[in-house]
Amino acid sequence: MSFLNQLKSQAHALQSQQGRQQHDLEESTAQTEVACRMVLSYLEDLARHLNVIEPAAARFSLDGRLAWPAMKLREFRVDARRKMLRSREVFDYIAMGWRVVPQIGEPVSGTVSVNFPPDLERVQSRMAMGPVRHERKEVRHPDKNTLLAVEFEYITETRGNVQVTPDHDQASLAFRLLNASGFGILNTAWPAAAVRTEVLDELARLIVSKPNRFM
Repeated sequence: MSFLNQLKSQAHALQSQQGRQQHDLEESTAQTEVACRMVLSYLEDLARHLNVIEPAAARFSLDGRLAWPAMKLREFRVDARRKMLRSREVFDYIAMGWRVVPQIGEPVSGTVSVNFPPDLERVQSRMAMGPVRHERKEVRHPDKNTLLAVEFEYITETRGNVQVTPDHDQASLAFRLLNASGFGILNTAWPAAAVRTEVLDELARLIVSKPNRFM
């Protein structure tokens, strides 16, 4: 075989490989878009019903000891954004957010005091989730002026959300949940082909603090 024919064979093999890769990407993108449309439709329907039910929330506590009053979830809202990918408009992300408020009455003020660095870091991190409106005060020794504790006065209200971010090349959906089981962030991912009503039912159970297998 001449050198030119060798180059022709090499070019043909490369073109075939690129064609297969392009086909695989197109299939992955299409499969991911189907899953995204299902998630968006499910969350929109879920939000409408949860806005009527206003389900009870999980236990909330800033320091892990002093519990907030019984809380509930309300004002669910769904948003979806799109972007361009390989000259095609696709989902960028899908999100549903909600307020976490007391089951009875309006949000009330509370106070939590911490005096160890790990506790302070934990409380400040949880304050930032939502976020929680608060004021910080340093408690010092009256004579030595040494720091005894850090005191936070807060309002018992925060926010939660779930954000779904698709990876069209890998045909997968990443789920990030904020304050869905008390203060904290949960992350998991599902293959786009596996995202069906049964899986989204497990997500809904997690959001309303029911036993679930979503994670």
